[in-house]
Amino acid sequence: MRDLAAGMKYLIEGQKWVGRHGRWWGFGMLPALLALIGYAVALTFLAARSVDLAGWATPFADHWGSPWQALLRDALAAAVFGGGLLFALLTFTAVTLLVGQPFYEALCAEVDKTEGGAPTPPDTPLWRELLVAVRDSVYVLVRVAAFGVVLFACGFIPLVGQTVVPALGFLVSGFFLTVELTAVALQRRRVPQPERIRLLRARLGLALGFGTPLALAFLVPLVTVLAMPGAVAGATLLARDLVPAGDETGGEGEEGASAPAVPAPAARPGPGNPSTTP
Repeated sequence: MRDLAAGMKYLIEGQKWVGRHGRWWGFGMLPALLALIGYAVALTFLAARSVDLAGWATPFADHWGSPWQALLRDALAAAVFGGGLLFALLTFTAVTLLVGQPFYEALCAEVDKTEGGAPTPPDTPLWRELLVAVRDSVYVLVRVAAFGVVLFACGFIPLVGQTVVPALGFLVSGFFLTVELTAVALQRRRVPQPERIRLLRARLGLALGFGTPLALAFLVPLVTVLAMPGAVAGATLLARDLVPAGDETGGEGEEGASAPAVPAPAARPGPGNPSTTP
């Protein structure tokens, strides 16, 4: 429970940080706003063409009488749009972080600078950082999709599918949202992707306390845009808890980098201050 409360506190502290640094709040909103506009255009196009796509996919229904043809194609059009919307929800954060890699790298650096104990980031070209970010995002999305298939199948279990499964779905989304948001800060600390997941699994309450409320808030697109800068700032503060100053690995942030030790419970720094314990 202590870690769960700490995760929520990091989420609040991140929003407070961007509130105190208004310029960085506006700066951090730009990638999310660009991604939202892109997704809105794509979904509008999909909505306008979904009926045509349904007609193209069901030529066997051309000679069906009313109302069966319309019912089939309207249902298929709704399923196509619903699938596109679900894909947008699942990929929005990953795409925003990818588009905003230079923005969020600068935001993380500023958070580290103001809080003290900033790590020396790896000297990696931007194109390589983007390539690593794409690979890591695909890695996370594949795992999310695997959990999604299992949860979808469990959704048909009476009672459990309508109560436990949706709750588990939000918990899974919250965990992997934390994985995605801490990626920039942990990459600056030379922590490779598998090790990031291991660190967050070891502090599961911390990851869920941070990511689950955010996953619920991110269901509203405008909230995503407004909250993303604070979410990245809060994730940076959380990363400072996972890998305190002096515990960064000495590798390149890729395969072969040594793994940082998980901080002992008694030595966990408090939110926003690596030198004090809660």
